[in-house]
Amino acid sequence: MKRSKHRGHKEDKGGDEPAILETENLDRLGSFMGGGPDPDTISLASVTAVTTNVSNKRSKPDIKMEPSSGRPVDYQVSVTVIEARQLIGLNMDPMVCVEIGEDKKYTSMKESTNCPYYNEYFVFDFHVPPEVMFDKIIKLSVIHSKNLLRSGTLVGTFKLDVGTIYSQPEHQFYHKWALLSDPDDITAGCKGYVKCDVAVVAKGDTIKTPHKANESDEDDIEGNLLIPEGVPAERQWARYYLKIYRAEGLPRMNQSIMANVKKAFIGENKDLVDPYVQVQFAGQKGKTSVQKSCYEPIWNEQIVFTEMFPPLCKRMKVQIRDSDKVNDVAIGTHFLDLRKISNDGDKGFLPTLGPAWVNMYGSTRTYSLMDEYQELNEGLGEGASFRARLLISLGVEILDVSSPEVTSSTEVQVEGIPNISETATGKVEEFFLFGAFLEATMIDRKIGDKPINFEVTIGYYGNEADSMIQPKSKGKKDGDEEETELIHQSSDEEIEDDGDFQSVSVTPPMKPVITDRNYFHLPYFERKPCIYIKSWWQDQRRRLFNANVIDNIADKLEEGLNDVQEVIKTEKAYPERRLRGVLEELSHGCSQFLSLANKDQNQSGRTKLDRERVKLCMAEVESIGQQAKTMRTQVKKSTVRDKLKLTFNFLHKLRFLADEPQHSVPDVFIWMISNGKRIAYARIPSKDILYSSTEEERGKDCGKVKTLFLRIPGKKGFGPAGWTVQSKIEMYLWMGLNRQRRDYLSGLPNGFEENKLSKGPGLPSSPPISLTYMMKQMFQLRVHMYQARSLFAADSTGLSDPFARVFFSTQSQVTEVLPETLCPTWDQLLVFENVELFGEASELRDDPPIIVIEIYDQDTVGKADFMGRTFAKPIVKMADEHYGPPRFPPQLEYYQIYRGNCTAGEMLAAFELLQIGPNGKADLPPIDGPTDMDRGPILPVPLGIRPVLSKYRIEVLFWGLRDLKRVNLAQVDRPRVDIECAGKGVQSALIPNYRKNPNFSTLVKWFEVDLPENELLHPPLNIRVVDCRAFGRYTLVGSHAVTTLRKFIYRPGDKQANNWNTNEEIIVVNAEPEQNFKKMDTVVKLDSCSDAVVKVEVRDDDKGKKKKRKKGEEVEEEGLDESMLDWWSKYFASIETLTESLRAQEAAFSDTEDNNDSDLADGGTKKGKSRKKKSMVHDPFEKKKPKLDELKVYPKELESEFDNFEDWLHSFNLFRGKAGDDEDQNATDEDRIVGKFKGSMCMYKVTEDMSRDSSFDSNMGMFQNIPHNDPVNVLVRIYVVRATDLHPADINGKADPYITIRLGKTEIKDKENYISKQLNPVFGKSFDVEATLPMDSTLTVSIYDWDLVGTDDLIGETKIDLENRFYSKHRATCGVARSYAIHGYNVWRDPMKPTHILAKLCKEGKLDGPHYGPPGKVKVENRVFMGPTEIEDENGLKKQTDEHVALSVLNHWEQIPKAGCKLVPEHVETRPLLHPDKPGIEQGRIEMWVDMFPKDMTAPGPALDIAPRKPKKFELRVIIWNTDEVVLEDDDIFTGEKSSDIFVRGWLKGQQEDKQDTDVHYHSITGEGNFNWRFVYPFDYLMAEEKIVISKKESMFAWDETEYKIPPRLNLQVWDADHFSADDFLGAIELDLNRFPRGAKTAKQCSIDMVTNEAEMPMVSIFKQKRIKGWWPFVARNEEDEFELTGKVEAELHLLTGEEAEKSPVGEGRNEPEPLEKPNRPDTSLLWFLTPFKAIKHLVCTQYKWLAIKIVVALLLLVMIGLFLYSMPGYMVKKMLGA
Repeated sequence: MKRSKHRGHKEDKGGDEPAILETENLDRLGSFMGGGPDPDTISLASVTAVTTNVSNKRSKPDIKMEPSSGRPVDYQVSVTVIEARQLIGLNMDPMVCVEIGEDKKYTSMKESTNCPYYNEYFVFDFHVPPEVMFDKIIKLSVIHSKNLLRSGTLVGTFKLDVGTIYSQPEHQFYHKWALLSDPDDITAGCKGYVKCDVAVVAKGDTIKTPHKANESDEDDIEGNLLIPEGVPAERQWARYYLKIYRAEGLPRMNQSIMANVKKAFIGENKDLVDPYVQVQFAGQKGKTSVQKSCYEPIWNEQIVFTEMFPPLCKRMKVQIRDSDKVNDVAIGTHFLDLRKISNDGDKGFLPTLGPAWVNMYGSTRTYSLMDEYQELNEGLGEGASFRARLLISLGVEILDVSSPEVTSSTEVQVEGIPNISETATGKVEEFFLFGAFLEATMIDRKIGDKPINFEVTIGYYGNEADSMIQPKSKGKKDGDEEETELIHQSSDEEIEDDGDFQSVSVTPPMKPVITDRNYFHLPYFERKPCIYIKSWWQDQRRRLFNANVIDNIADKLEEGLNDVQEVIKTEKAYPERRLRGVLEELSHGCSQFLSLANKDQNQSGRTKLDRERVKLCMAEVESIGQQAKTMRTQVKKSTVRDKLKLTFNFLHKLRFLADEPQHSVPDVFIWMISNGKRIAYARIPSKDILYSSTEEERGKDCGKVKTLFLRIPGKKGFGPAGWTVQSKIEMYLWMGLNRQRRDYLSGLPNGFEENKLSKGPGLPSSPPISLTYMMKQMFQLRVHMYQARSLFAADSTGLSDPFARVFFSTQSQVTEVLPETLCPTWDQLLVFENVELFGEASELRDDPPIIVIEIYDQDTVGKADFMGRTFAKPIVKMADEHYGPPRFPPQLEYYQIYRGNCTAGEMLAAFELLQIGPNGKADLPPIDGPTDMDRGPILPVPLGIRPVLSKYRIEVLFWGLRDLKRVNLAQVDRPRVDIECAGKGVQSALIPNYRKNPNFSTLVKWFEVDLPENELLHPPLNIRVVDCRAFGRYTLVGSHAVTTLRKFIYRPGDKQANNWNTNEEIIVVNAEPEQNFKKMDTVVKLDSCSDAVVKVEVRDDDKGKKKKRKKGEEVEEEGLDESMLDWWSKYFASIETLTESLRAQEAAFSDTEDNNDSDLADGGTKKGKSRKKKSMVHDPFEKKKPKLDELKVYPKELESEFDNFEDWLHSFNLFRGKAGDDEDQNATDEDRIVGKFKGSMCMYKVTEDMSRDSSFDSNMGMFQNIPHNDPVNVLVRIYVVRATDLHPADINGKADPYITIRLGKTEIKDKENYISKQLNPVFGKSFDVEATLPMDSTLTVSIYDWDLVGTDDLIGETKIDLENRFYSKHRATCGVARSYAIHGYNVWRDPMKPTHILAKLCKEGKLDGPHYGPPGKVKVENRVFMGPTEIEDENGLKKQTDEHVALSVLNHWEQIPKAGCKLVPEHVETRPLLHPDKPGIEQGRIEMWVDMFPKDMTAPGPALDIAPRKPKKFELRVIIWNTDEVVLEDDDIFTGEKSSDIFVRGWLKGQQEDKQDTDVHYHSITGEGNFNWRFVYPFDYLMAEEKIVISKKESMFAWDETEYKIPPRLNLQVWDADHFSADDFLGAIELDLNRFPRGAKTAKQCSIDMVTNEAEMPMVSIFKQKRIKGWWPFVARNEEDEFELTGKVEAELHLLTGEEAEKSPVGEGRNEPEPLEKPNRPDTSLLWFLTPFKAIKHLVCTQYKWLAIKIVVALLLLVMIGLFLYSMPGYMVKKMLGA
């Protein structure tokens, strides 16, 4: 299913490449809709029915009508930020910001750490079209110390687009490290790493959470970077230069209202467009300058982006916009897909493009005030008309960051560039396009009353709106008059005989004629209008030719693969022969390409990309050819499916190569215009109709008649409007250089005359304006409509009243209407008399026109509703041929019906077209229908074509009805079930009171019916539920159609199963059961010797050892203390096993992949992968784990593992109401379910000798030994372990989840035990509910979000059908444990002991046994099982018991013949939580299991205690003895020596507020410090999860405490104390208490390697060692971002449990109790007080010598001035008085 869905997006590239309705998709529709070739699920609609039998004259039509791009879809992006490491910066407070498009979300802030741990989960919801979604950029940035007032400083960012994530396996990156870089400084290198999970889910995807790998693997950052496979880990910076030269062909526009007013008043017609180009790439935008009032702007500018290479953003968006005062509008958009223009192989090349023209498509070129199709110009949806073309080129240059001239910022720059020469893009040639309209039918009746004409345009040629602006001079091209003249002269000289004709691009208007109530047609009859257009383009046909050759190979390959699938699907013989043929054809095609591709090497205008692409294509195609050759020899019957899959990979590769990124000639558009208004269009890629003299290079539709369905452009084409055909035209097209025009008419059906425009004599070569056909053939068409199935439900009852309308040429006919069914059997022959077809008889035989079949739902009022459409080709018999095998009579085939892009059922029919010869109808073969049916004028399908029938008996088991909803507001009270198949049927007994007992009283009924021998043609079986109301009224409640009865067919040939050779004993030695491998979506073949299996078996030592251990002998060696073990130990051990088995499986899977690769290629890739795998596989041998009893953890629902428990009781969903019109119909079907019918069928051919056992109960038919369906009372015990990845429900991005359980009338709300602010809550709870089956059969487990005010919100819920579990043969009531124990953590839960269960199963299955033989053996049905014989009770006493052996039989019950099936083991299942408002998108998962105990048996014991483990109290005591070699930070003011005032700070991660500091060792000159200081850290620790548990309030306003789980890491830092300024940070070390390097014995041996080279150091765990002393290094980063040693610390770590700590308390620091002695610090710190003279001398004479001199001089000066001022006045007075 997936493939078909995503292909749509991939093919449509935002509408810049033509999505011709995806012809190539026919196969996917047919085969992948069913999800792979499983005959039961696949729709048998013949995909080849349309495509086979196609000759060279007519091209294939495409079935899908609706545009697949541009429709919005639901997406959910979830990001988990786990932690960050190695952030650059000192002592920072980091937070992470996650930004997608406009949305931003922040994590909390962590204080003073370079490796913060967050584990926060964010969800973003979107409802946008895929192409918009996949271009969105996800940006992770780390911000340092952001708060309310300041925005914080950016540390580094990481960007990638959503498309990259979506193209990953499982659409996700899991536990990967994003490398941060600084956008403002590209020379800076790595700024740190953020570990995160990123996943993108579209509606209907399921995300598989890979189980956690072990931590050490993930700590290898380099090996787990967040980048797709194949991208190098070291990405470099690069510049992307996008040069923009000029544009032409812009539409005449200016949307602003003023411009129109101005034009109206003044009549001034200036160029009303001011274009500029805007480019978006990797979240950045660049713009060129605006060219005012200009239709042919010339920019000559380049836009430079700086981004990492290879970029994780795939597309660059180039948009021409019109600058406007009010708002700018897009004129056209083009996407550059970087994958198409680069190649990462060994001989690859960097992205490069052009200089080349790119064509932009969008809304119509008409001049209008408001553009209704504006979104097409933005690149959403398929463009409906040519908008402009732009000349660009792209180059990429890898930067050498170390060179000085590189500017370090990543801002977008715009620079001017020199002009480009005219010929750079190739020589301009004159092209000629010719088209003939042979038929226009199925014109929608809404437009049928006005005259209609067709317009054909190519680029800006042929468009009426454009040509009206200028007077039509010859062959006008909008643009400069002179330029056009010049082109004309040059082209005229080349072709002498070419008359100068004017292009005719529009057919004459014509009034349609009615065909039937819904459609009209144009009465062309023998006169067919033609169009022809001359245009001038750069001659780059080579590009298109190469693409055509590859497309051609791919088309053939696709057709061949469809055939192979068809053969496999319909189970015909020898699919491998057909596949060999296909591969042969493929390798032949590839070698042909190699000979063609290299022509015209030196043509002008060849770009670098052209050369590189030719090289790439040749290499790839050659390798595909080689591989196809080798593979051909390896195709065997057994390997067909695998090889088919590999061949599909070739197909994808070829399609990718064929897509040419550099355009040349624009696409051709055909518009239907009704009364001057454009209605609908078709778009044809120019390469498809391009002519070449070499056949392989020719376009697939060149010179052929093509059936086109016109459709409405843009959003209006979504939904029902887009499904009705606007018009179906049969059209002939040819395009090539004007000088190659000689045989452009050669492909038309023969027998016509040309009619020219009367231009006078002497112009013989101008093309015809219409063709008149002289020859016509008469035919009779016979349409054998047999039946249809799985149709669309068009009425509110959930059924339809279908009839089919068949169109052929200009006629149509209708079948009869069959009321109220989705699976009509019309069995009707429609005869079309006197069908006139034009052209030669022989051509028509090979290539008849298409028949269109539309299916409608008849309504009493209003017009019929459209339900789907399909196409077919008739088999043709000419008058002179014999009507007989092998071609006649034709066989019935299934045809897939489409409604929009969705499948809507299939139709079984056959079509024959018979020529009426000269003798009239007498020669036609007679129609001989079956005589027994008299249906008046309606002819039944004749014998010979209708299927051969035989008598079948269908037995129906009626069990009961469940969950019936109200019908028309009334409750259903007395329901009954009607079963119908092929006109016969049976009714169930009436349920007298549905609410009291919804089960049926009579269990089995049967009926006989005639069905086709061929099982593929079996009609569906209809189940309908009606409610019998008073006065004999009936109301339909709901219905269900069983489309395939194959799984209910009973084949009595399986007799050998019963007569096992009874005298021979088969011994089953019971090693522990092997881990059952999880079925992944891919089947993994494990050979018996494969490592992967060995690895898993090692996990399970044999049982004896475990039992021995229980005696208490080997406890020490195993390291397991029984008393410590609880249920969680068992659970975590099981999760680990699950992870390992999944890993082993992946390894095995990658190994099988490798083998395939190495079969094909040289095996170069194999070494790398297998090496990786070996290391994984030998892992368990190294660290033997202690052996625990385990349970089975299913990573999905239990139902999916056991086939929904429908081993004998099936559930059929009943539907009612109209089906939804959504893309994805399954999603909306959920709302239509109105209940379930439980029962089963069994069908078999009625034969004479149906022998029966003696014990056969004839009332029960084939359903023997079925339990009775009376009500049963059961105790249901629900265990909820935990929930994961819940969707956040509160504003803070968290939720406060609690559990609610509903079963029948009981509802348990566990509201008071909500868990605060957790998205991964561990509940560990069990609930007991009493219930009565069948009334209470659906259990709902929901998780709600607790809110302080307002109502609580539902986060998600899961529903479990308990009834099927209760009655299943797999015994899902209580899982069977691996081993039997009567006490301890592994106690037996079931009230029935294994011996009782075994006896009961043997009795029910009528098996011989169990016979307990010698001790330790038991025999069941000739199989002997073995096991231990003794059991130990609580007091350690041994007793003899048979329970172990009985249990070993139960664990291997699937090996028992006849009755055996796998019993459900003791397990935990993981169920997705869904929310009714967001169907199909998981809201999280819940891990749980359910036990059920019937009330009439012994009561079960108390529930298992699975309460979450309480964290254990520990106390960590850290004594800081000494430091050494600490860097000296301060200069002493007095003595000038370097010194530091050292102190050490420490805290446990997550408990920053509890940080503790030593005292300060002042004035250390050597970097040595003596402390003898004790830190004491109490903490709560979960041993099993290796996490510290912290409960604290998130903020002042938080209502309650939030629990965090954080890895136990001790942070120690060394600081330099300052009195007045902030303290200086010198260095730090972080020790993970579970694994940290052992301290060095002496300071000398302690080196920086202990931090940088952890992998090779001996590691210890404080939880095992308890006490450890040694030296550890302090490190910090220097300016170059490298670690450097900044000190060493001698510390002692001592871990005590809570109780031990209470018994021997100690004081913090050096306090009591147990005080540490004061450190013996040298007195240097106070030395200067003791020798003042020395200090002063140093101060005065050395440090401050000049300062002192300056001060003395200044003082002397001051004294002098002072004295002067003091004595001056007196002196002056003296002088004046002359004293």
